Amino acid sequence: MRTDYFPEIVQVVPHNDHTVSIYFSDGKIVCYDVNPYLNDGVFQSLKDEKTFIDSCTIMNDTLAWDINNGDASACIDIDPETLYDLDAVEEKSL
Repeated sequence: MRTDYFPEIVQVVPHNDHTVSIYFSDGKIVCYDVNPYLNDGVFQSLKDEKTFIDSCTIMNDTLAWDINNGDASACIDIDPETLYDLDAVEEKSL
């Protein structure tokens, strides 16, 4: 059960396998796997590896894909609490 901490994402690092390492301000690192969603709705645009990597960013204070060139209301984003609830992982080697 979480305390008063609101997850603050400080860095996201996309990987070629359609996963993203997410770094939180408290030191926690999680890995978000997009593979299960690549055939669903808006996530289909992320099938292209270049799009997945190049558009991965922090928008709306969370992991997002800026597929509409800076329009934060039209990005694909994931709830930061959902991400924080993932199991912690070790830093992924490059």
